[in-house]
Amino acid sequence: MSTSTRPTGLIASSGIELLTFGTPNGHKASILLEELKAAYNKPYTYQSVNISENIQKEPWFTKFSPNGRIPAIVDHDRNDFGVFEGAAILSYLTRHYDPERRFSFGVEEDDFSRVEQWVAWQHGGLGPMQGQANHFYRLAKERIPYPTQRYVGESERLYGILDNQLRDRDYLVGPGKGKYSIADIASFSWVNWAYFAGVNLDQFPNVKAWWQRIADRPAVQKAINIPSEPRAANAVYQKRLKEDPEFKENEDKLKDLADKAKKQYDYKYASP
Repeated sequence: MSTSTRPTGLIASSGIELLTFGTPNGHKASILLEELKAAYNKPYTYQSVNISENIQKEPWFTKFSPNGRIPAIVDHDRNDFGVFEGAAILSYLTRHYDPERRFSFGVEEDDFSRVEQWVAWQHGGLGPMQGQANHFYRLAKERIPYPTQRYVGESERLYGILDNQLRDRDYLVGPGKGKYSIADIASFSWVNWAYFAGVNLDQFPNVKAWWQRIADRPAVQKAINIPSEPRAANAVYQKRLKEDPEFKENEDKLKDLADKAKKQYDYKYASP
């Protein structure tokens, strides 16, 4: 359930209320909530917090997310307890609402720590670096070669870390070929916007197969359309590239600028 009006406060009185927008960080929370809904019939409410309108800076929102960033959740069944930051939300939700450990591991298992490590890796590395790549590769009004090659290159290095971890696995953590968990959800939400940041998934075949495996999950397909259809996720991007000649022309120009920036600073891919 959601509301299409501009939010001015909470709207639910029970269950989890998600305050989010259609970004990689926002999708972390919506993916897990949709997975919990499918697995345990755990309903939730969401509101669209349009970050371009600075709704996330308003006092009613910062009461639950002091940093003024999405996503945040409020657990109405636990005294309106608020949680902010995507990594913390993933941990909170699995701790309280994943009793069968379908998307997590027991604290007594070594894989519990391994999940923590990969979520921390995403939170401190992949997300921030790809976020900067988004900005300098695509969004900055002034095209500056050094940060363009720096952040696109560091994102590629981090994708190489993922690719190596997935070389003989289906998922990042777990016995055998692994088990789908919040470790995967955390990184998938960013990998699902790879092309937007100038990263070509074809360069990382293990990551690409893993991304497709997760993208095919019904809960994930629902979640990445919350609160609305993403405009720059991989599938949408690839479709526009095939169908919109003007879009492809602009993308070719961006890639050419990035390639020139890499050449100017003698960038050479290496990972780790």
